[in-house]
Amino acid sequence: MFKKILIANRGEIAVRVIRACKEWGISTVAVHSDVDRESMHVRMADESVCIGSHQPANSYLNIPALMSAIEITNSEAVHPGYGFLSENSNFARILEQNNIKFIGASSKLIEMMGDKIQAKKIAKEHGLPVIEGSEGGVKDINEAKLLCKKIGFPVLIKASGGGGGKGMKIVYKEKDFETLFSTAKSEAMKYFGNDEVYIEKFFQNPRHIEVQILAGKNRTVHLHERDCSVQRRHQKLIEETPSPVLNDEIRKDLFDKTVKMVNKIGYQGAGTVEFIYEDGKFYFLEMNTRVQVEHPVTEMITGIDIIKEQIWIAFTGETALKQTDINPRGHAIECRINAEDPSKNFQPSPGTIVMCHQPSGFRTRVDGAIFQGYKVTPFYDSMVCKLICHGRNRQEAIQRMNRSLDEFVIEGITTTIPLHKKLLNHKKFINSDFNVSWLDKEKII
Repeated sequence: MFKKILIANRGEIAVRVIRACKEWGISTVAVHSDVDRESMHVRMADESVCIGSHQPANSYLNIPALMSAIEITNSEAVHPGYGFLSENSNFARILEQNNIKFIGASSKLIEMMGDKIQAKKIAKEHGLPVIEGSEGGVKDINEAKLLCKKIGFPVLIKASGGGGGKGMKIVYKEKDFETLFSTAKSEAMKYFGNDEVYIEKFFQNPRHIEVQILAGKNRTVHLHERDCSVQRRHQKLIEETPSPVLNDEIRKDLFDKTVKMVNKIGYQGAGTVEFIYEDGKFYFLEMNTRVQVEHPVTEMITGIDIIKEQIWIAFTGETALKQTDINPRGHAIECRINAEDPSKNFQPSPGTIVMCHQPSGFRTRVDGAIFQGYKVTPFYDSMVCKLICHGRNRQEAIQRMNRSLDEFVIEGITTTIPLHKKLLNHKKFINSDFNVSWLDKEKII
């Protein structure tokens, strides 16, 4: 096994990786910016290195600084977590060239699946249903207009090089197309350095379904699906598994086709294949070549530590799991707790946490890096922790989540806890009568 791993990340995911490493008996190195010096991941790691100032470009995205930290600590491997450099093929390539193990997919596969247009072609080649739209990038406005007439409005314009809602525009009417096409291209250039966009048919009422996989050179296994349809502005708020809207026949078809594609491309590591689902049909959306924020809900129903498995695959090249080892039980729900004010259009709420009491109890889990006195800065993602609850069924999981949210006290900053309470008790959530557009169309708080 690896002797020392450097975690190229911060906050909750860095803490999560450190815990997995400790259980493997692996020494850990935390990297941090100047404002994260007193953070939980720094306190928990065996060693720490300051890699720059609070701006992500100067620290957590600073590849030369990270390479220096790897060298001075004699780290054998790097775990990138999620976000930052987790899907940066250049970083993975530099590590490969220096014989440092990147705990994730190969640089070639990161590059291949990170290009949304190429990923769509690969998915189609290997038998996954894809959304009707352009075969590749669309640069010419006239070509784009002809395509839209063919597939019909509404359409979705998406940046080929990114995600997270950036460079993404929904066009409902032809008269708005030209302006939004130009805006999408500008955003794509700004955020991803590439103005290439592609066009797809827009589904108005879909669910967001994703399949968790673990793959080695010996086999690929799936860890079932997650439903991530409670979103605001394309950002997930609540995730659950199993999905309340899939039947066994659709589920089996989804898993079989996903595993087949992942095997065919020679993928190794943890990954997620995302789909949209509407009217009994699913369509390939993208593949994330990293661990997801919402991986704990899958861990809760399967009893499998995805991060530890990730490390094992990186070390041996093989997955230790067989499909028969994966027997999910019950239902799990995750609420992302953000330092935001939902009543003010989700405005960030930085500040110092003056009181912090985290829930506990039967089948209740908090993944986070917060504590009393912790300073939430405005420089990074607003998520401060994740609350995950498991029940024998969906009803019990909802009840347990309600109890746990009531126990959760975070004072000094505004959080999304009150919003989660309202969502969990909303008729639409209880009846699973919602889609990804729910919160964009209906004001809850």
